[in-house]
Amino acid sequence: MDLVKTILVLGASGTVGSELSRLLEAAGHTTRRATSRASGPGQVHVNLVTGEGIADALMGADAAFLMSPPGHVNQDELLGPVIEQARTHGVQKVVLMTAMGADADPSTPMRKAELALEASGISWNVIRPNWFMQNFNSYWLHGITHAGAIQLPTGNAKGSFIDTRDIAVVAADLLQRSEFDDREFDLTGGDALDHNAVARILSTAAGRPIRYEEITPDAMRAGLLSAGLPAPYSEFMLIILNYFKLGYAERVTDAVQTIIGRAPRTFAAYASEYRDAFVR
Repeated sequence: MDLVKTILVLGASGTVGSELSRLLEAAGHTTRRATSRASGPGQVHVNLVTGEGIADALMGADAAFLMSPPGHVNQDELLGPVIEQARTHGVQKVVLMTAMGADADPSTPMRKAELALEASGISWNVIRPNWFMQNFNSYWLHGITHAGAIQLPTGNAKGSFIDTRDIAVVAADLLQRSEFDDREFDLTGGDALDHNAVARILSTAAGRPIRYEEITPDAMRAGLLSAGLPAPYSEFMLIILNYFKLGYAERVTDAVQTIIGRAPRTFAAYASEYRDAFVR
């Protein structure tokens, strides 16, 4: 295993970044936890929108985990300067997290960011996770709590949801060894489930009825805007939710098993471990 010493983690306060930072520190590495509001030991301030803090955060770093902050659709403009600074500062390895399907169109901002990394001369991995299991205890939780329903415009289509903790394990593994350098991976769970099946699993875990309620895109848009999401990002969310409805999230890959040597967590395991979020 090719160990590195100092690793920058963008989005370190998020679901993937926080767990990734914990795993890297447990393995003995120095982790620079980059957030837009650095406030504690080991944290560094990085503002991808203004570029503030990028160079300082990368100085002396051996490797970096990159992702675009939620709420923005210009991922190439935000991540391009980070990739260039990583090259300038001699970073040896970068793992970039985008999203499954990002490679479908080379003109999209997310794919442009991937291509910039691949052309940088830095050893790299791109990981493209499918929809997060943890969305149900965060973004979709309001409907579950207040209406007893998962409220989404996704029809009966299936998704191979993945636990964010598995994404973090994959990223940690890739940052610490070179076996899979310069490769891209679509990360999924082990099974594809529609939202009716998800609702049944959550109901069992919570001990109360939870159902799936299909809503219109207009209703979804209103909910996203009322939650404070910017209009362009709300439209982006509607586009990718429509891709879900069209069946593009159903594919299952063996990438997690290949990289970390075990199967991804099941949705039932996730629901049981996050049970407290759903019993209210």
